[in-house]
Amino acid sequence: MNTAYDPGCRRCPRLAGFLDAVRREHPSYFCKPVPPFGDPQARLLILGLAPGKHGANRSGRPFTGDFAGILLYQTLFDHGFASGPVSSSIDDGLRLCGARITNAVKCLPPDNKPLPAEIKTCNDYLQAELEASPSVRVILALGLIAHVAALRAHGLKAGALRFAHAAEHSLSADRLLVDSYHCSRYNTQTRRLTASMFTSVVARAAQLAAP
Repeated sequence: MNTAYDPGCRRCPRLAGFLDAVRREHPSYFCKPVPPFGDPQARLLILGLAPGKHGANRSGRPFTGDFAGILLYQTLFDHGFASGPVSSSIDDGLRLCGARITNAVKCLPPDNKPLPAEIKTCNDYLQAELEASPSVRVILALGLIAHVAALRAHGLKAGALRFAHAAEHSLSADRLLVDSYHCSRYNTQTRRLTASMFTSVVARAAQLAAP
């Protein structure tokens, strides 16, 4: 497997079965592995966890239609990466410039919790995407699972680099990893992650990714 995205992937039986069940419940939903979205020549790659049931799994675009996307796309717009502050659907005309968004796990997991084996299996796609993206200089990992996925995609052990909000790590001679708490509803409502905290970490990632 050397492709960065396979819309028909069914390598994880639990996830494939769950998508089938959700598709029966919501026939209009995307209900497939969600592809990356954004600039093919991006210098900044935002790495999330997995599609949300009524967000990316419905719309077919990462962080589109769920709460986490509100802060993410507004912040990307504020820093010049997005043509607009809101991502509402795959046909809304929104464009990303200099940035791309992808997920550590491409399929919707039950209860938003992929199993370790599923995260590992899907890492093949992330590794292929990164190998095909030499322009990516900074990976902004949203949460611990994304952090570990980025390490694994670069051949590093899960504990090789410690996750911490706003931490910066070297993945290779020409690629950095920047960590952030995930911009989820829980994290923002509990103030574990504030808008100003997220703005600051995106600004720093943008600075590091600049030519």
